[in-house]
Amino acid sequence: MGERGLVILDRDGVINEDSADFVRTPEQWTPLAGSPEAIGRLCAAGFRIAVATNQSGIARGYLDGPTLDAIHARMRAALAAHGAHLACIAWCPHGPDDGCACRKPEPGLLRLIGRQLGTTLAGVPFVGDSARDLEAARAAGCEPVLVRTGNGARTEALPAAAGVRVFDDLAAFADAHLSRSAPSDPAGGASSETGRC
Repeated sequence: MGERGLVILDRDGVINEDSADFVRTPEQWTPLAGSPEAIGRLCAAGFRIAVATNQSGIARGYLDGPTLDAIHARMRAALAAHGAHLACIAWCPHGPDDGCACRKPEPGLLRLIGRQLGTTLAGVPFVGDSARDLEAARAAGCEPVLVRTGNGARTEALPAAAGVRVFDDLAAFADAHLSRSAPSDPAGGASSETGRC
C-alpha cells in the first residue's frame, strides 16, 4: 500500500513501560500490551512511524549512546515481529537544565524528524503521555494526541490537555486513526535513520 502519512510517537509510556529510574538496559525495555501490534497495523496501512524521545538518562550518566542504540535495536526487533518498521528515531541526550532546542517541550526533535523524512509536520499526530509532549506537538505544528498509559492519566487533568484527543492506549489511537481517511503524503520515501540533535 502507498504511503498515507506520518505518525510520530513518544517512546516511554506510549510504546513501552515507563520507569522513574529510566530504562537503562535493553533488558529493561518492555513493550506495553498491544503497542507493537498497533504500530504494525499502522505500518500495514501505509503510515510511516517515527519516534521522538527525551533521553536525559544519558546526561545523568545512567546510560550511554551505544546502550541506547541497543535498547532501540530491541525495540525495533519487537516491533518487526508484528510487521512494524520505524522510519526514524530522534532522541535528545540532554538534561532538563541544558537549555537545548531538542528536549521536549521544545520542538527540535519533531522538526528533526520532518527534515530527515522530507515532510511537513502540519497536522501530523504526535502521540504522547506528558504535557511536554503536547506542548512540543503544538510548537511544531503537529496535532497533539494523548494516551492514558504512562503518565497520561495524570496529564489528562492538566491545562495542556485541553481540547486534545485522548485515547486509553496506543492501540485505541491506532484503531481510530485507521478509521480516518488520511491524505496521501506528497513527500517521497526516506531511508531509515536514527536522528540525534
